[in-house]
Amino acid sequence: MARRLVKQFGGFRAVDGISFEVRRGEAFGFLGPNGAGKSSTMRMISCMSPRSDGELTILGLDPDRAGSRVRSRLGIVPQEDNLDPELTVWENLYVYGRYFDIPKAALRRRIDSLLEFAQLQERAGDRVEPLSGGMKRRLTIARSLVNEPDLLLLDEPTTGLDPQARHALWDRLYRLKAQGVTLVLTTHYMDEAEQLCDRLVVMDGGRIVATGSPRELIEGHSTREVVELRFPPGSSESMAEAVGDLPERLEVLPDRLLLYTGDGDLLVEALGRRPVRPSSVLVRRSTLEDVFLRLTGRHLVD
Repeated sequence: MARRLVKQFGGFRAVDGISFEVRRGEAFGFLGPNGAGKSSTMRMISCMSPRSDGELTILGLDPDRAGSRVRSRLGIVPQEDNLDPELTVWENLYVYGRYFDIPKAALRRRIDSLLEFAQLQERAGDRVEPLSGGMKRRLTIARSLVNEPDLLLLDEPTTGLDPQARHALWDRLYRLKAQGVTLVLTTHYMDEAEQLCDRLVVMDGGRIVATGSPRELIEGHSTREVVELRFPPGSSESMAEAVGDLPERLEVLPDRLLLYTGDGDLLVEALGRRPVRPSSVLVRRSTLEDVFLRLTGRHLVD
C-alpha cells in the first residue's frame, strides 16, 4: 500500500505523490512511457531506494524499519538480466539460493522444480552466455523464485524479446498467478498489460492519471470502436479537417487519423460521402493505447 508516495532527486520529482494498493494474489501493473516514474516506484517497493516522502507498506511491513525482512519475501526480476554468464544455468540458481541460507538438499530439490517450470531442464549444465534472450529471461524469473516469494516484482519483463518468447514468458507468469503469487509489473507494452494485469495504473510525469482494470480503463476513457485512416506522409492534418465532425473524438498522428466512435461501420459509411481517399481503412476495438493517447496525448513508445 502506498499513500502520497514521493521519490525526489534533487529538485526533480520522479514520483509525485502517488497512492495505490495491491491485493494479495493479483497481477498489478504500472503502465506508462519511459520516464513516467514506473521504475523509480519499483525500486522503492523492492527496498532498493528509500522513499523521499509519503507512506509505503510492503507485505504489512515498513521497508524503512524492516527492509531485510521484506527483501527475504520478495522476488525481483530487474529490467536488465544480471545473470552470471560464467556459471551454468544450474549454478546460477544454486549460488543465488545460498544467499537465503536454504539447506543444500532442499535447494537442489527446489532447483529441479524451477528448471521444469522454466523449461530449462535440458540446459541445466550449459553456461548462460549462449542462451537465447527468452531462455535468459525465464532463468531470471526462475532465480527470483528460489526463495518462494510472496510478492514478485517484474520491471519491463519482456523488453527486447520476440513475440514467441514474450508469449512463452506470459505463460510462465499465468502459472505463477494461478499458484497464488502476487505479481507487480511495469510495462510500456499495452498488449502485455491487457493480457497480464487484473488492475493497473497509468502513470505520466510521475503521477497516476488513471486506475482500474484494463476493461474499465477502456470503457471509461475511450469509445467502443476506432476507425484508423492511413494517408501518405504529411497529409494527415489536412485530411482531419474534412472528417473532424464525424467521430466523437479525433486523434491526428503523423501517419494516420484515429476516429473514435460507437459504431465503426456507420462511420465508414459516412466517410464514403466525404472527399477523402485514405490508403487503408481499419475498424477495430479500442485498446489501452487509445486510453493512453486520451490521457497523455502520446504513444506508449515515446
